[in-house]
Amino acid sequence: MASVNPVRLLLPAFVFLLGPGCAAPADPAGEPGAPLPGLSAEALERFRLGLAEFDRIYSAEEGAGPFLNENQCSACHTHPAQGGTGEQSVVKDTRFEPPDRCDLLAAQGGDNVQIKTTPALQALGVARRPAPTGGTEHGLFRVPFLYGLGLVEAVPEADILARADPDDRDGDGISGRAGRDGNGRVARFGRKADNATVADFTAGALLLEMGITSPSRPSESPLPAGIDPAAVDPVPDPEVTGEIVGLLAGFVRLLAPVARRAPSDAEDRGYIERGERLFAETRCAACHVPSMTTGRNPDPALDRKAVRLYSDLLLHDLGASLASVCAPGTTPTEHRTEPLMGLRYRTRYLHDGRALDLFDAIRLHGGEAQASREAFEALDRLEQEAVIRFLNTL
Repeated sequence: MASVNPVRLLLPAFVFLLGPGCAAPADPAGEPGAPLPGLSAEALERFRLGLAEFDRIYSAEEGAGPFLNENQCSACHTHPAQGGTGEQSVVKDTRFEPPDRCDLLAAQGGDNVQIKTTPALQALGVARRPAPTGGTEHGLFRVPFLYGLGLVEAVPEADILARADPDDRDGDGISGRAGRDGNGRVARFGRKADNATVADFTAGALLLEMGITSPSRPSESPLPAGIDPAAVDPVPDPEVTGEIVGLLAGFVRLLAPVARRAPSDAEDRGYIERGERLFAETRCAACHVPSMTTGRNPDPALDRKAVRLYSDLLLHDLGASLASVCAPGTTPTEHRTEPLMGLRYRTRYLHDGRALDLFDAIRLHGGEAQASREAFEALDRLEQEAVIRFLNTL
């Protein structure tokens, strides 16, 4: 039996429920893969068109490759619905020169080491992109959720910067700082906080994951010596228009964040509420900030909405045990606080998926998170279980 796209089933219901003149709901959360509540008919059409582009399978004749990880956005972002996570891992290599220089090995194709090639390149004996030489860090990154990213983008920059304390002036051991992209803009997307906007994030994913160039990302990875680019990558750059990038970015912006799981009964509610209090008391919420609010926005669905992302969107040093690769302005041990919305749909945890349960994920936190980890470890078993039960509602 053919699989049924749950979003396509939801769209007619959303159109019906939101009829003309209906106000946007106060809570912007919804089912996985659903559009934000309160969208106009025009916005829902943009969502539909963007979803079709998200599901599109690109062939090599349409610009995919010659180096790529997948040829379709929803090949990775598929669980529990479009825009979700997947089982794949992105392979990255970088070279870090202390105290703060990060080399993305651009001359050899960059830090993202694609694991597949197109048939034309395979026929020449190249099965994957050669690993760059000279790297000092190697990392794996699991597929991130895309739910709620339009709301995240709409959080005022000033609110993010207000939480930064790079010199730990308050002495609490937490010294988060804002990530910056290559142009110096405050960045809030990506595990290393190196993309400032949803459009940047989208164009980067097209290039790095699918080998598809666009107006803002017009250059591909260099081919091995002796291979004629025209023979294996005949589509002129850029391979997609800015309009296509805009459709994809628009779809991502309009994806609703995932609603929390409701308690099953009074006992479950008690455990969850206790776990949420302990999450705050152990200062896990100092970085995994429960909620931020969007600013004024011409789109009513994004205007002054609370988004329960459980992140401050800042970079924090998490210690050597969680070190990965570097990024421009970011050391190997620094990571942006991972948003926890949608956490219950994950089967593996941390940026590289090494933790098989939430207990292990917490115990691997070090650096600025060490005090909170130790506070969690000092709880009795029932208290720890309450925290985990709370986390499993997100």
